[in-house]
Amino acid sequence: MNYDVIVLGSGPGGYVTAIRASQLGLKTAIVEREALGGICLNWGCIPTKALLKSASVFQYIQHAKDYGIEVGAPKADFAGVVKRSRGVADGMSKGVQFLMKKNKIDVIMGSGKVMAGKKIQVTAADGSVSELTGNHVIIATGGRSRELPNLKQDGKKVIGYREAMTLPEQPKSMLIVGSGAIGVEFAYFYNAMGTKVTIVEYAPNIVPVEDEDVSKALLKSFKSAGIEVHNNAEVTKVDTSGKGCKVTVKAGDSEQVLECDIVLSAVGVVANIENIGLEDVGIITDKGKIVVDKFYQTNLPGYYAIGDCTPGQALAHVASAEGIICVEKIAGHHPQPLDYGNIPGCTYCSPEVASVGMTEKAAKEKGFEIKVGKFPFSASGKASAAGHKDGFVKLIFDAKYGELLGAHMIGANVTEMIAECVALRKLETTGEELIKTVHPHPTMSEAIMEAAAAAYGEVIHL
Repeated sequence: MNYDVIVLGSGPGGYVTAIRASQLGLKTAIVEREALGGICLNWGCIPTKALLKSASVFQYIQHAKDYGIEVGAPKADFAGVVKRSRGVADGMSKGVQFLMKKNKIDVIMGSGKVMAGKKIQVTAADGSVSELTGNHVIIATGGRSRELPNLKQDGKKVIGYREAMTLPEQPKSMLIVGSGAIGVEFAYFYNAMGTKVTIVEYAPNIVPVEDEDVSKALLKSFKSAGIEVHNNAEVTKVDTSGKGCKVTVKAGDSEQVLECDIVLSAVGVVANIENIGLEDVGIITDKGKIVVDKFYQTNLPGYYAIGDCTPGQALAHVASAEGIICVEKIAGHHPQPLDYGNIPGCTYCSPEVASVGMTEKAAKEKGFEIKVGKFPFSASGKASAAGHKDGFVKLIFDAKYGELLGAHMIGANVTEMIAECVALRKLETTGEELIKTVHPHPTMSEAIMEAAAAAYGEVIHL
């Protein structure tokens, strides 16, 4: 079977790439070994947000009296919550199946292996082998939960994110190693559902890639919710020989043993680049990632790679953007290379965290003279009415030119607000222009305008 484009992997990088290729008139096939939609739709972005929504609803009911509503004592059905999450994931995967048919993309199920001559060998579940030939091969094999040498996952007591979404019963206690997006989202979910949660983070701050003010605010919120946090600490050993887990945690010169039912390893992701033929055809890798140019071509003409298996940020929206740029270049268009300095990051715990651009510390280290504006949601009418006054918007501007260098938010629904700042940076809008941009009242988004005004000494509601 001959194609213009063959995509290996159907996650948010792969399936978006395939659709855009088809839109551009390229005969396209996609190869998937498990389920259409990849990790994101089936075991990542989408089902985790379904779990988090259930936790949010549960908390709303528990605090219904705060809104003047009387209800009976709520009870969480853990199995029912998991079932709903899996149903949402299944629905999204079926949606991708529909999009494949709509765009006339051939879907070949099986494990793909890259071969010379721009071919892919596909081994189906029944062991049968087929071969596809294309003018262009795009590798979009994604990533999986990273395993540390001293934190081997057994899928039962020491687990990764996949098992965390489908545990047969709710654990009474859980220790989470790592406080990136995956770690803090599961920390919020299990804590909200009633599990005793402990976080162990190697860095000085939780969500260590975020601005320090955001990290401190989230830490305060988590501690208030009863989540125990150990910063500047590492797990050196896990004993699973008993009924639960005995976890040795080292912080500086001291060690302690913490007991829990389940240990969740949330220390990042590693690329899926093994056993897909890269070495056989001579595609260069470095530090566990496929080396590509700014339009995602590897060292071999006609072979490309996008998403988590390449050096960019391991985010679904990054993979999708990379795939679109890649196939538009293949089709003879003139796309701009992706600006990796203007990629939004979102974390869906409660309160939510969202950011784009440089932190205050990074901006100072790069030598910028800056203006910083901060507006707390405690001063927002909409936040007060909604009962979500925790958090703030923090904006960092270049004092000389007014460029928005970074935006950092923590609070309810800030993941829905950050795109405004991404667009502002893309359009090179100045702080003064943002101040004069009329925002609707009452909204949470007013905080962006107010934070800009605070940076320039013009804030009204503080």
